[in-house]
Amino acid sequence: MTPQAPGTAPGPVETMFAADEASRRLGIELLEHGEGTAVLRMTVTASQVNGHRIAHGGHVFLLADTAFACACNSHGPVTVAAGADIDFIAPAYEGDVLVATARERVRFGRSGVYDVSVVRGDEVIAEFRGRSRTLRTQDEEP
Repeated sequence: MTPQAPGTAPGPVETMFAADEASRRLGIELLEHGEGTAVLRMTVTASQVNGHRIAHGGHVFLLADTAFACACNSHGPVTVAAGADIDFIAPAYEGDVLVATARERVRFGRSGVYDVSVVRGDEVIAEFRGRSRTLRTQDEEP
């Protein structure tokens, strides 16, 4: 994880990720993050493979979606997915270590577009695109 300066409070990404039970149960690790970026890792376990003995697409999607969430929440205000899609390029198998790298493409108003590549070593496993929306605070007008 990106080092935190001594004596400083956790930032929005650390706070969100620490409370993310779904990601924790899948063994997803936050390796690093910055403004509009995040890198996460997950090792595919026996409970994450489907009947074909390949990583279930839902688990690969969740890894990419979590990287997207970390990148789009790096700016501070609570930001959620407005939509997302994924292209599965190659299968992943039990024991594979997958790394998801999220990058902000554009932010405009309360919306944003983020791309996430999921790789195993140098091989692309999936490409994900997420569209974000920053929630209004209580004191903002609709």
